[in-house]
Amino acid sequence: MKICRFNDNRLGIVTGESVQDVTGWMRSFFDDADLPGDRLIRALPAILAATPPDLSGPGEALASVRLLSPIQQPGKIIAAPDNYHSHLAEMLADQSASHGRAVGTLETSGLFLMASSSLVGPSEGIKQRFLDQRTDYEVELVAVIGRTVSEVSEEDALSAVAGYAVGLDITLRGPQERSLRKSIDSYTVLGPYLVTADEVGTPDDIEINLTLDGAMKQHASTADMVSSVARLIAFTSRFYTLHPGDLLYTGTCGGVGPIRPGNVLHAWATRPGEMTVLVR
Repeated sequence: MKICRFNDNRLGIVTGESVQDVTGWMRSFFDDADLPGDRLIRALPAILAATPPDLSGPGEALASVRLLSPIQQPGKIIAAPDNYHSHLAEMLADQSASHGRAVGTLETSGLFLMASSSLVGPSEGIKQRFLDQRTDYEVELVAVIGRTVSEVSEEDALSAVAGYAVGLDITLRGPQERSLRKSIDSYTVLGPYLVTADEVGTPDDIEINLTLDGAMKQHASTADMVSSVARLIAFTSRFYTLHPGDLLYTGTCGGVGPIRPGNVLHAWATRPGEMTVLVR
């Protein structure tokens, strides 16, 4: 199932190039419990097990709606640095981008957190700040956690995933901590919708790419990851209890570069979909 959040916080099922508004039906599965996690993702098992409403109508054109982040309330946004061999190599080679910081593996560099207030959907776009400093695009596969787990094994890690989406991790370059430079309002983009894990299958062979104003800038497969999605989840859960709706940005590939207001980014991944994002 492909689930989007659009316009004035409506919920939709995407079929082809159209969106069927199923807000009332989906929200009927929501609980009012005071539990951690995103309510849509907590309700997702029941939604997937139920018979969906009639989706044969014309719906609304996907291109005509305002796409918000499919996850409204992630408790945590977790990200992996230097997780593609190609990006690891370019960070080691370009000290102007890394500002001399240590570049290394998951065990040596660890993970970092980004503020949930930085999260936007593709139609909201990126509002660039600090125009006198270099700011880079980074396209990523994002795993959405589907159930509460702690210290999950690598073998069981993917069973904790609700689905996947495409992410942009917009990065202000500088000597400050990553969590500061990557948590600026609108710098964490998620979309175009949530594709449930059953539709994606293995996340280990997904192609991702990004164009800037129509020119290809990033292209890779998740097979080039230093640490797989399963390994990232297992490692993360050793430190944090993961809850439904938590987001794991799994790292970017080589080819990162700067953005400026007026640029148009187009991010694409096989199965999770594609989105167009304006820099303003």
